[in-house]
Amino acid sequence: MTKILGEMTTAALRDFANVGALAGTECDPSKIRVEVLNKPHKPSGLPTGKMAVYCFFLNGQALKVGIAGPNSDARYRSQHYNPNSAGSNLAKSILTYPSKIGIAPLHTNFVGTWIKEHTDRINILLPDSFERRILSMLETFLHARWKPIYEGRES
Repeated sequence: MTKILGEMTTAALRDFANVGALAGTECDPSKIRVEVLNKPHKPSGLPTGKMAVYCFFLNGQALKVGIAGPNSDARYRSQHYNPNSAGSNLAKSILTYPSKIGIAPLHTNFVGTWIKEHTDRINILLPDSFERRILSMLETFLHARWKPIYEGRES
């Protein structure tokens, strides 16, 4: 899965660079680092001097795409694994709508472990010297391209 997700991400970043250029926003793709964490994965902290777009995948399908600014380590590291940690997070979405991904309801205490054991995660790390709007543009671009199942507006 690493190779497929890596290639998918590389293609998306190449296309995003073209979108950025059309929007008059310069972002040097050589300064962007991609980490593919296969299941089971272990989340880590947001590296100093970085901001990120992160994506969770189940069997190659995007579940959630989100962003973490340079001062948002908790959002990046842990909030999506704990349904009680933030207003919108992957754990809460899975608990509320498990049928969207074809699983049986999970207990609140186990959803974080389930996410780590069953999903792959892509971290796209950008230098915090990039304009913040590049981070937002990349998140929006990946939402449109990968169509994550949980986008924070589930019904």
